[in-house]
Amino acid sequence: MDSSQAVFDGIKKAGIDFVVSMPCVNLGKLLEMIECDPEIIHVPVTREEEGFGIAAGAYMGGKKPAMLMQNSGLGNSVNVLASLYSIYKFPILMIISHRGTKGEPICAQIPMGEATPGLMDTLKIAYVHPKTPEEALKLIPESWILAELGGAPLGILLDISFW
Repeated sequence: MDSSQAVFDGIKKAGIDFVVSMPCVNLGKLLEMIECDPEIIHVPVTREEEGFGIAAGAYMGGKKPAMLMQNSGLGNSVNVLASLYSIYKFPILMIISHRGTKGEPICAQIPMGEATPGLMDTLKIAYVHPKTPEEALKLIPESWILAELGGAPLGILLDISFW
C-alpha cells in the first residue's frame, strides 16, 4: 500500500474535513490528494502557529481539523499548543513528517528529530508512531476519536522510513 494513499484514506475514514498544512517534501503527494478532494477544505499557511489558530476556529465552526507539518515546526507551535489548545480543549490531529530519523539525508534535521518525542511528552501530547501504511490507515481514525474524546491534540509521527 502506498504511504501517502494510506494517510489520505485514514484522514477520510476519520471524517477529517479541514486540513491546515505547511509544505514538506514527504507530505507533497498527500497534500496534492487533499487539495483535489472537494470534501476537504485545505488551508496552506506560512507559520505553524497560524495554522493552529485557523484550525481552532474551524473546530468551533463544526469542522474536524488536522494539521500537516514537519516536526521542525513543532518548536514554532509550543505556545499555541500549551496555551490555546490546552486551555480550551480543542482536538486536532497533527500528522507530522518526522524528519531527522534513521535514514535522514540532511544532518540539520537530526537534532529536532531526536527532540520531537520528548517535546511531545513535555507538552503532554499523546502520539502514535505507525511504521507501515497499513498501521497508519488503522491508527489515524482511532487517533481522531481519541483526540476528540480527550479534547486535545494527538500526533501521528511518520518517520523517513515510512515514506
